[in-house]
Amino acid sequence: MSEIERRHLVMPHLQPGMSVGLFGGSFNPPHEGHLLVASLAIQRLGLDQLWWLVTPGNPLKSGNGLAPLAERLALSEAMARDPRIQVTAFEKSLGTAYTARTIRHITRRHPDVHFVWVMGADNLGSFHRWQEWRRIAETVPIAVIDRPGATLTYLSSKAARTLDKARVPERAAKALPRMKPPAWTFIHGPRSSVSSTALRLEKNR
Repeated sequence: MSEIERRHLVMPHLQPGMSVGLFGGSFNPPHEGHLLVASLAIQRLGLDQLWWLVTPGNPLKSGNGLAPLAERLALSEAMARDPRIQVTAFEKSLGTAYTARTIRHITRRHPDVHFVWVMGADNLGSFHRWQEWRRIAETVPIAVIDRPGATLTYLSSKAARTLDKARVPERAAKALPRMKPPAWTFIHGPRSSVSSTALRLEKNR
């Protein structure tokens, strides 16, 4: 096991009372759009840390073309220069790629920390396909960061409709990490049209 793997397979250090964003993805490869989501989340939610969770694999996506974990970690760390962003792959040591299990483990281990799940709006459209997605929404607040595309389509998705009564105004975003779930908000801001899929296609030309 390489040094970089050992360094990233442990959970980042926390202090009681912190507000921490959990931003997961395959990051295959990471790009400016990911960094924009992370930066907006830190700013608008008032986070002490944001964990950039590089997953071993995505159950909803084909494993074909997935770059090695060490490579995705290195690229993510090179991009995420903000000291509040902690790039990690400790999900691999848990032996799971399912968000619900990861969140359950984190919240049980750190009951005195305020966690919030952070995701781009494009993921809101498929959130209802995630394993135990309702449990995720009942375990931690969720911040959805706008991404290019049909914003209204994302907001009319099955998950958004199901959780409609739990949606809080965007102006209350900084209070979100300390809210009792289910609670979520949609955050607007600068958007990047870059996508991992487009970057992979360009690389393979």
